[in-house]
Amino acid sequence: MFSINKALGILPNASEHGQAVDHLLELCHWFMAILFVGWSCYFLYTIFRFHKSRNPKASYHGVQSKASAHLEFTVVLVEAVLLLGFGLPLWGKRVTGDQFPAEADAVRVRAVGEQFAWNFHYAGADGVFGRVHTSFLSGSNPLGLDPSDPAGQDDVVSKNDLHLITGKPTVIDLTSKDVIHSFSLQHMRMCQDAIPGSKIPMWFRPIRGGEYEIVCAQLCGAGHYAMRAMMKVETQAEFDTWMKEQASLKPAAPAAVPAATEPAAH
Repeated sequence: MFSINKALGILPNASEHGQAVDHLLELCHWFMAILFVGWSCYFLYTIFRFHKSRNPKASYHGVQSKASAHLEFTVVLVEAVLLLGFGLPLWGKRVTGDQFPAEADAVRVRAVGEQFAWNFHYAGADGVFGRVHTSFLSGSNPLGLDPSDPAGQDDVVSKNDLHLITGKPTVIDLTSKDVIHSFSLQHMRMCQDAIPGSKIPMWFRPIRGGEYEIVCAQLCGAGHYAMRAMMKVETQAEFDTWMKEQASLKPAAPAAVPAATEPAAH
């Protein structure tokens, strides 16, 4: 069967739920194609039927048939079915809390947008994210990891380089350091805004290995065009090897600055 999605150049799907999204898009595209052809034919018919040479004298009675009203009602009904029967349930599975996978079964990543890059934060071998605070932000500490927190000593931070596991659920917590960005994974059929001061989760299950582009889908400044990253979906063994390599490259955390104490009274 001819696919309008492919004809329009939609990227191949690489996620478990993407097939349902593509199915909905295909229905919408066929519906719009039928409307386009139908209304175009009707437009050409009216030009021919009511041309001045065929109707030298205007009719002031207007259209007596109810056919146009029935057609418009049918269009509204089909749109309601697409929205209520397909669109909203599909959206609900992506955002409802009880639909999210258990933390123990998923790869959990923190994604932090900034002008003009994406920072990714993984919990280390202990599975616990280290504390972060804006007071620790620096060029060498883009996420503001607390150097005195033991839970963060084994954490891995990468820039514009996201690694996921084939077939394993992924939960990405999104936020931003400056302005609103939008985290767009077109091959995964996912897109979510990254908003300063908010942590917004998104989840999906990648089912096809490979390298995919991540783009910012929200105009965020003069360098918006260059705000892109790469996502690599790989096997569990490859992911574990990458994590170990990143951990070995991580510089030793600087010692926490002790709090100032008042001189003892003499």
